[in-house]
Amino acid sequence: MSAITANRQGLKVLITGSVLQLFLGIIYVWSEFVGPVGTWLDWDTAAVKLTSSFMLSFFVIGILTGGRLQGRMGAHRVTLLGGLLLAAGMCAAAFVPAKTPWLLYGAYGVAGGFGVGMAYNAVISCAQKWFPRNRGFATGISVCAFGFSTVIFAPLVKWLLGSLGARAAFLLLSGTFLVAALSLSGFIRLPAETGTPNAASAALLAKKQYTTREILGTKEFYFIALSLMLGTAAFFILNPSFKTLAAERGLTGGMATGLVMLTGVANALGRLGVPLLSDKIGRSRGALVTLAATGTCALALCFVQSYAFMGAVALIAFCYGGFSGIYPVITADYFGIRNVGSNYGAIMVGFALSALLFPMGIALIDSVTAKFVVLGVFAFAGAGLVLLLMGAGKREATPRPSATPL
Repeated sequence: MSAITANRQGLKVLITGSVLQLFLGIIYVWSEFVGPVGTWLDWDTAAVKLTSSFMLSFFVIGILTGGRLQGRMGAHRVTLLGGLLLAAGMCAAAFVPAKTPWLLYGAYGVAGGFGVGMAYNAVISCAQKWFPRNRGFATGISVCAFGFSTVIFAPLVKWLLGSLGARAAFLLLSGTFLVAALSLSGFIRLPAETGTPNAASAALLAKKQYTTREILGTKEFYFIALSLMLGTAAFFILNPSFKTLAAERGLTGGMATGLVMLTGVANALGRLGVPLLSDKIGRSRGALVTLAATGTCALALCFVQSYAFMGAVALIAFCYGGFSGIYPVITADYFGIRNVGSNYGAIMVGFALSALLFPMGIALIDSVTAKFVVLGVFAFAGAGLVLLLMGAGKREATPRPSATPL
């Protein structure tokens, strides 16, 4: 801990980055917008909900693009650009005409999601590089703030929409994010950008540093990306149905609402708790435990009732948050810290595929119990991939001869 507190410049970057992450986490609050925006634009609810899919997809594209740009532009410029895009998307959303409501997809979904991804990646990359010996701690703090945003912004957005209406809420949030981006992005700088010596980081850079094209030629990349895809499926499938399922399992309306809040807190705590655990037991073991816990809880949902149901759902949310905290660090462990921004963007393609494909596939299954069984099998299959990753016995991956540098 003394090494962490002595790193004053790193703490400054970590704290300001975490504050910025609180704003960026607005990506998870779209459910609060759905009803008011549908009424405002006289638009079908299902079509309004689709905005979230656009935002999530371009969030991943923003992560990948932002990682590639960090070496050319610097982390602070990438963060600023991401924040400005989010603010611009919010502002544009306020002026979407009712005759063409689909423009919301481009304003809030594409511009906003892309901007969040760019800034999110830059903040996490900086956190890892300032604390190379405590990457689990630094990454956990950063992504915990991102997840905790839901707890803060969900009631705030609900109040703004009810008091001011959708257009005014978009404009007020846009101005707030603009101020946050302008005031905080300047602190988000890599050690190399400040001229600060970092012996621990230099030691990590002595290992092979893989480019994004190189990692695509390794089996380890596919083990990591596919395990992330399979592990996150349970949360993506369950999240829209928490209240409905709670009522079916004997929970009152108030308890069902409490369950939604509980999953938000559990999500945020998992983002910090799992990376900290991985600092003690190792990254791959941490991922293995998290995937196994997700699978066990998904299977338990076949029969648990009442408070046991709440506990199982909360643990799945905790594990989902943990994936966001541990997979950036696993990426750096296997492929090096220099290009972790762009390499993690490639890993996150698995996350995007999970969010987009599995909900459509699971919807084809009529039996709720069968859905839980499938989700449990997915998570245990992800754990199997991590076992294969551990069986490779490598701290860094070896590319095939055909791989070429960027």
